Amino acid sequence: MKLHILGIAGTFMGGVATLARELGHQVEGSDQAVYPPMSTLLETLGIELRQGYGPANISADCDEIVIGNALSRGNPAVEQVLDDGRRYISGAQWLAENVLPGRDVLAVAGTHGKTTTTSILTWLLEAAGRAPGFLIGGVAEDFGVSARVGGGRDFVVEADEYDTAFFDKRSKFVHYRPLVAILNNLEFDHADIFPDVAAIQRQFHHLVRTVPRRGRLVVNGEDRHLAEVLAMGCWTPVQTFGLDAGLAIKPVDAGVAFNWTARLLAADGSAFVVVHDGVDVGEVQWPLLGRHNVMNALAALAGAHAVGVNVAEVLSALTGFNSVKRRMEMVGAHAGITVYDDFAHHPTAIATTLAGLRAKVGDARVVVAMEPRSNSMRLGAHADALAPSLDEADAVVFLHRPELAWDAGKVVADLRGEGMAAADVDALIAMLVSRARAGDHVVFMSNGGFDGAPRRFLAALQDRTALG
Repeated sequence: MKLHILGIAGTFMGGVATLARELGHQVEGSDQAVYPPMSTLLETLGIELRQGYGPANISADCDEIVIGNALSRGNPAVEQVLDDGRRYISGAQWLAENVLPGRDVLAVAGTHGKTTTTSILTWLLEAAGRAPGFLIGGVAEDFGVSARVGGGRDFVVEADEYDTAFFDKRSKFVHYRPLVAILNNLEFDHADIFPDVAAIQRQFHHLVRTVPRRGRLVVNGEDRHLAEVLAMGCWTPVQTFGLDAGLAIKPVDAGVAFNWTARLLAADGSAFVVVHDGVDVGEVQWPLLGRHNVMNALAALAGAHAVGVNVAEVLSALTGFNSVKRRMEMVGAHAGITVYDDFAHHPTAIATTLAGLRAKVGDARVVVAMEPRSNSMRLGAHADALAPSLDEADAVVFLHRPELAWDAGKVVADLRGEGMAAADVDALIAMLVSRARAGDHVVFMSNGGFDGAPRRFLAALQDRTALG
């Protein structure tokens, strides 16, 4: 079958393209914003990418059009598909119909940490010799791809609560029918489609309804919004994870605050002891930082345990875990200045990421380049929380593009450290170059391409040195 994928450069749809190609389908696609790492991956796989959504980009001999949720009515390609009466399907439904039947699906949901937790869980299953299939919302460093069919029974999927397509307004994750569902956390996000937290909770409740009684729910025991979701109805055994017993929603059957917890051996989260039902399982030393990543590890370990993995035997695999591109990815260093690229879409994720970096670097200067690019960010839904989320930064350069719908001036004024605004990426890089000094850690935070800013900044630093 020949497929055309609209929105192919998105992390999810790029994963669908990868799976379709592996299954033997002929695949082409188009998108209006094509940037690494997904564009690089797709080109490596020999998948033809076409720029823009012109109707002519869809080959006449395509058997099916897979439509991403970024496209809506009024898009010229969508309108042509409808006018021509062509066969179309959403990415989530295509996955559910073509890859997931007969598999034990492990779905990782939550406002934060989905991609990292999905990657950790996949890596643990791989270490256990189970050859899992997976679809991750990013390029997993340890596998070199964002998705694969896999040879085993397990299939791990990053389960997004965003809507499925313009013709299917259910959350994507209701298509997956998981045996194991990990609920990492739940906060208000996606302000373009959800009016409030309660609306998101309702979607999570729909996910919970699909998990069979022989399956498992792995739930953040510190999260009250998730506790309220379970109170709507729960028919599946629950395992909780958490670090702070004072935040536990309620005791579990084992008589401890959480089924899965950890004792930190390092303040930056790089070493910890895993504890299951009050019993030490083993020690982890790994390259990831932050309390949030310890929580992600606990969720993944609980998920692996739920499908029969002896977690004590695979703990050592975390030592060599390499995470995902654009999750505090160090892109390089020059003249004593270290540069990171981080996928940032929500104030809580920003705060926890910077807290982990601060615990590692101590009193060294942390400088952040911030692009508010997610739909919620651009709508201003998180404007009041942005400045406090950047408290660990000594300086922030805020990209305030002219099309931003709200005034970033108040955010800049409320920053604890030095704050500046730039109207474009060129100006932002110039500001950073003029201020960066040896010992700095410079973090670029955006859930988009950021116009290649991290690597452009690194090149500018090298040019500064060459010019003396």
